[in-house]
Amino acid sequence: MIPVRCFTCGKVISTVWEDFKKRRDAGEDPGTILTDLGVQRYCCRRMLLTHKEIIDDLNPYQ
Repeated sequence: MIPVRCFTCGKVISTVWEDFKKRRDAGEDPGTILTDLGVQRYCCRRMLLTHKEIIDDLNPYQ
């Protein structure tokens, strides 16, 4: 689950996650994708680049 907002600046970043993930999995350069999607701040870029899906790992413990 991607956070809704950037932890540092508070900008909404969850709206670009699906497009970013789809294009990254297709093999595009992540930096280019983020620039095309309008994510300019380095803190927001960090949130998207370093996110790891762990919900599947935590799901059995519910």
